[in-house]
This record gives sequence, C-alpha cells and structure tokens, in this order.
Amino acid sequence: MWTEYDNSLTRSFVFPDFKTAWAFMAEVAAEAERLDHHPWWANEYNRVEFRLRTHDAGNTVTKRDHRLAAAIDIVAVRYGVS
Repeated sequence: MWTEYDNSLTRSFVFPDFKTAWAFMAEVAAEAERLDHHPWWANEYNRVEFRLRTHDAGNTVTKRDHRLAAAIDIVAVRYGVS
C-alpha cells in the first residue's frame, strides 16, 4: 500500500532474492520511461523502496506520481508481491 509521507508517495516491496528484485526494477524502469516520470528508489538485496514526487511541481505529489504508482503496482503483481 502506498503511503503519503514527507511530501511523497512511499512504498517498499520485498522479493525472494536480489535477482527478482532487479528484474522488477528493470520493468519499472521501462514503465517510468514510458510515463516520462523517473522515481527515487533504493535497492538493498531483495528490498526495493520508492519515493514518488514531481520535481517540476515543487516536489509535491501529483497525478503523475499516482499514475506511476499504479503502474508499479501492476508490475509488482506479476512478481507475486502486492
């Protein structure tokens, strides 16, 4: 579930291993390119964390962030996490 915190949408995903987390990140990267919205994210082994906010809108949460969050959720379902 996405949470609004510190002027951003945040969420973490946990995968069985690093390889799966990395594959997920690659798919999210393709979606981010398609939507022309590039997230802040961090990866440590099997965990991927996101903070979404729109830089050119004063670092606030916008519809662009919600669209990317929805796309990330769709990718996550394909990897068996939600």
